[in-house]
Amino acid sequence: MGSSGIEIKNKKASFEYFLVEEYTAGIVLTGTEIKSIRAGKASINEAYCAFSGQELFVRNMHISPYSHASFANHEPKRERKLLLTARELKKLKTRIEERGYTLVPVLLYINEKGLAKLDIALAKGKKKYDKRETIKEKDIQRDLDRRDL
Repeated sequence: MGSSGIEIKNKKASFEYFLVEEYTAGIVLTGTEIKSIRAGKASINEAYCAFSGQELFVRNMHISPYSHASFANHEPKRERKLLLTARELKKLKTRIEERGYTLVPVLLYINEKGLAKLDIALAKGKKKYDKRETIKEKDIQRDLDRRDL
């Protein structure tokens, strides 16, 4: 991932959804937003992706206001445009409309070039029994790891 060490994960995503396919998207940000992300002041736990026309946006992603900014600070939960190729956008839009999938942000990071990237996943919601199965598998793995020590 990023060489800067900034990685903001959505830990609930893999618990709430079956992650089918992952895509890496660029994000259109303002100057104060990128500075806040570099300081690690962002959260994607409540975020989701949605289409508006032919464009994809991430909504409800919280980026804290930059502490050293003047009057030109950003709104913390504004809608931010995601940058993907036209082919990827078209494919995602048809998958979401047809089969009951959703797009979930999984990881926000800064890449080697210093650009903010958002890994999004095409996901299908888990039922309650699937979530219980996930918890059981994690418990078993934790017990096995303890025995190995």
